[in-house]
Amino acid sequence: MPDSNSPQKLRICLIGQKISVLSRSTDSGLLWPLARGLTERGHEVTIISTSSPLKRPEVFRDGVRAFYLNEGQPQYKTFKFSDAAYRKFLSLHKEKPFHIVHSLDESALKIGRHKKLLGVNVAYDVEATQMAELFSILSQSKPGAWNFLANLVRLIFEFIHNYFAHDRTILDSADGIFVTTPQQRMLLERYYMYPDFHTYTVPYGINLGDLTPKSESETFKSKLNIPENAQVILANSDFTSTHEVKPILKAFEKLVLKKPNTYLLLLGNGPQWKEVEYQMLNLALGGRVIMPGEVDAEDMLECILASPIYIDLSSRSTGLEPSLIEAMAQKKVVIGSELSPISEVIEDKVDGFLVRPADVETLSSLLDGIITGGINRELIGEKARQKIIDVFNRNRMIESLINAYKQILTNSGRFKQRASLKSFFSKRLSST
Repeated sequence: MPDSNSPQKLRICLIGQKISVLSRSTDSGLLWPLARGLTERGHEVTIISTSSPLKRPEVFRDGVRAFYLNEGQPQYKTFKFSDAAYRKFLSLHKEKPFHIVHSLDESALKIGRHKKLLGVNVAYDVEATQMAELFSILSQSKPGAWNFLANLVRLIFEFIHNYFAHDRTILDSADGIFVTTPQQRMLLERYYMYPDFHTYTVPYGINLGDLTPKSESETFKSKLNIPENAQVILANSDFTSTHEVKPILKAFEKLVLKKPNTYLLLLGNGPQWKEVEYQMLNLALGGRVIMPGEVDAEDMLECILASPIYIDLSSRSTGLEPSLIEAMAQKKVVIGSELSPISEVIEDKVDGFLVRPADVETLSSLLDGIITGGINRELIGEKARQKIIDVFNRNRMIESLINAYKQILTNSGRFKQRASLKSFFSKRLSST
């Protein structure tokens, strides 16, 4: 339990380059409900990020202050975000000191390096490390002893390189690390040698009030030139690697030969987008695969509502993709990677499906069963929605977050020392 001498009213600074947004016209999304929940319990929350859907440099709402440094603030234009965030933090910290900085990525590393001088505690999400690269390598594993050995060698090399070049600096400057799954917690302790008592498991949720069942738009398919009676499969990727997208294309190729009235809607953007498009055209799927790039939150929701199946085979993510959680809440059949954090949420064959990204045959067979009715997708969808309601309990996560913050302050010893000195002098005075 947190030490009773830690502050009852915390001043918290949340920093991150990209804060996931779900709402269609505001800044609300994956993070904002948690920030609002913290303020509702009497704590002060400030957000420092890059850009806002409202295109405003500052937002004050629900008791939360948010500063967006890429929105019309020329004084930060020549700085990379981590340096700009550091400068903004210093000015805010000077006005009224923060107790803790919670960095959603590595953006607060400069603050972490100077945390003793600044008198602040710093915690990072596991996204700040390169652990995601290890999951990406694991996702490319194929059967066979030689493939296993080659993958193992690559895994060891990447781990050693990433640890000494990047991750050790992050962990050395951290007073705590937030993870979303027990698997990540185990890796931090076993391979990164990071103390388990400095690791906190809090699976960030989303505002369930925004996830009421919704209906498909009557005009959505026509806007994409998709026949009204067609079956749409939705897939999402950050296109940083082709290894998790190519299996989807190959599995869809097998499906479309049997069910020509199916379409694959492949969303996202990234460095490998052109390469994936080239692979798609080579498979002669140009008429059945639609790649509109990255879409906004409103269009993402429309895509989810129009698609009975949602696929995200990314294993790199060390968080839970908001649109994937949204799809489960909208009673869609979700197919995820067995190596990603979603494997801690989905119970395979009960409220969704988990596959190894490189397993084309299993994925193709699974899609065929869902499309043809061999798999009861209505039952799967109902259980998926119930799982989201059960797991992503906003109040429970906010309480876990507050307890973690206070435990980080307690473990740092700063407030223990302050309390003991105060207690010492008060005892001395009372005895004279």
